[in-house]
Amino acid sequence: MEDCGSREEWTLLFWTSLAVIVPVILTLWCSAQRSKRKTYMKEFFRKSKHGWHYTDLFNKPTYCCVCSQHILHGAFCDCCGVCADEQCLRRADRSLPCKEIMAPSRPDGSTEHRWVRGNVPLASYCAVCKQQCGTQPKLCDLRCVWCQTTVHDDCMDGLEDAETCDLGEFHSLIIPPHYLYLVNKLRRRHPDEFTKLGASCGSSWTPVLVLANTRSGNNMGEALLGEFRTLLNPVQVFDLSELTPSKALQLCTLLPPGRVRVLVCGGDGTVGWVLDAIDAMKLKDQDQFIPRVTILPLGTGNDLSNTLGWGAGYAGEIPVEQVLRNVLDAEVVKMDRWKVQVASKGVYFRKPKVLSMNNYFSVGPDALMALNFHAHREKTPSFFSSRIINKLELDGERVVLPSLEGIIVCNIGYWGGGCRLWEGMGDEPCPPTRVDDGLLEVVGVFGSFHCAQIQVKLANPVRLGQAHTVRLVLKNSTMPMQVDGEPWAQGPCTITITHKTQTFMLYHSTEQTDDDDDESSASEPESPAPHDSPSPRG
Repeated sequence: MEDCGSREEWTLLFWTSLAVIVPVILTLWCSAQRSKRKTYMKEFFRKSKHGWHYTDLFNKPTYCCVCSQHILHGAFCDCCGVCADEQCLRRADRSLPCKEIMAPSRPDGSTEHRWVRGNVPLASYCAVCKQQCGTQPKLCDLRCVWCQTTVHDDCMDGLEDAETCDLGEFHSLIIPPHYLYLVNKLRRRHPDEFTKLGASCGSSWTPVLVLANTRSGNNMGEALLGEFRTLLNPVQVFDLSELTPSKALQLCTLLPPGRVRVLVCGGDGTVGWVLDAIDAMKLKDQDQFIPRVTILPLGTGNDLSNTLGWGAGYAGEIPVEQVLRNVLDAEVVKMDRWKVQVASKGVYFRKPKVLSMNNYFSVGPDALMALNFHAHREKTPSFFSSRIINKLELDGERVVLPSLEGIIVCNIGYWGGGCRLWEGMGDEPCPPTRVDDGLLEVVGVFGSFHCAQIQVKLANPVRLGQAHTVRLVLKNSTMPMQVDGEPWAQGPCTITITHKTQTFMLYHSTEQTDDDDDESSASEPESPAPHDSPSPRG
């Protein structure tokens, strides 16, 4: 009996161990296989001419462009739209060409359609019969990867100019493959030559470069990159996590001077990064190639975008096609940029810290919130003793200060994520503000509670004046300060803010009804007041 009981215990132990160990081994094996497959896919995608991306679940009914079977997961190219399952991926890569970023035109100078069969966009309509495409549960119908024209398989013979592609609605923003082909053939790369080549693209041709920060806006940047590659030439679209703005902007030097527009997808920090790269172009004597800059605001804040009429944030509420239409319709304006020089007290052998400013500079509670020093404030009450500013000078004239905890110096109309700081509650007359007048608006705040009151229009700031240059002397304590949302802790110092340069920006004029004005809030995209709108420039 004891032997029998012992045998049953060992049997139970064996099967229990097996039930635990086998799933663990299978899980580890699957994980290793998944990691191995991921490494293989990454290397395969890197070498491919397609812009492949793998997905575990397609967001619409999708069919493999090789075997025509319905697939739930697999790879898709965000440049040409080709889809394939894993088994057909290598064959798709070999047999289905992607968009050619550089190719010769036909003898008559026209461009051919480049058709891809199946998986047409939802709600697309046939260019011949005007009926909806892609409604059959199979790989059917065609789309041109350049002009985005869609047509039924049965209607293809009835398509007018079936061999000629006009690049579609956004032809004036697309860099045609034949243009880059001709540039590559030039013996002398001179701006005049680029202007001559650009004439073949039309008088309204204003090519756009898209520079996206994929780390901004809940990782929306990655999806936006794919959508822009679909609509434009992939060579125009840059991921700033892989390539710096300075390198991306060198494409401007191969395009007709004065025609290029740059769409920056990111927050105010990303915009500042790109504008610094444009300043560097001036140092290289590339002034004539300077582009006009527009913004697709991702993330939070986005006060510069708000001031220029592009809203406080983009979360996909309008399609990318509408974004490009807005870029087409935008006006060219000038915007001041400023140099902030911070000279630490008693440190004579070290060069002053020099920063570029587009939006605002602040010292005090506003910068403290950006620096996230809430706990530090409790531990160090002297952080905000009665007065942290010893002296303030506007255009060389000393300003008598009340007992303030902070100073904010603004170049633009919006501050703090959508608040019109200079206006305050709007119940007091104040001089108008502009982004191109060479003037800074300087205000004071009594504390963080006062900042909060201003943001909800329950209080006015202490308006100290407007000036071409600002100089502050800060006394003996460590304090928070920020430039365009980038904060740091600073010891005793002298801060001098002077005009640096002007840059070309694009201003989007939005029309609102009275009802829209009533419903708008600080957190929503707002149209800048008329006095914020700089004069259009050519």
